[in-house]
Amino acid sequence: MAKAKEGDTVQVHYTGKLKDGTVFDTSEEREPLSFTIGEERVIPGFEKAVVGMEPGDTKTEELPPAQAYGEHREDMVMELERDQLPDNLEPKVGQQLQLRMQNGQEVPVVITELGEESVTIDANHPLAGKDLVFEIELVEIGEDSEAEGSNIVTP
Repeated sequence: MAKAKEGDTVQVHYTGKLKDGTVFDTSEEREPLSFTIGEERVIPGFEKAVVGMEPGDTKTEELPPAQAYGEHREDMVMELERDQLPDNLEPKVGQQLQLRMQNGQEVPVVITELGEESVTIDANHPLAGKDLVFEIELVEIGEDSEAEGSNIVTP
């Protein structure tokens, strides 16, 4: 049976948990996650864990922050004056907002603290700095680009 390798499009079911067992995401009861190994569309440790699996295989993989969403970075935590917020906004701890950067890009942030005159926001991914545990089941391996014949030249 074929083993998943770089360039393969795979379909997996997964459950992502924190080390304490709290589930933060799962594909159960929805379509399997589909991605191409090597395109870096999923976190590095997850992609690496799927390599070498065969359809029907299951595994549990523990990922340190460096192989997941990275370390929590203090330089991504900022304090804003309340007057920089929209007038109609009633800020609350845990509230998610979009911060528009000077280049027009929008970055998701979470309010982490409220002061009298200021609001602290955090632009880190919510799972940054955390060890993650994934239960992974390889459902299917699709054709890679070489097997599809896209590199074959006919005379």
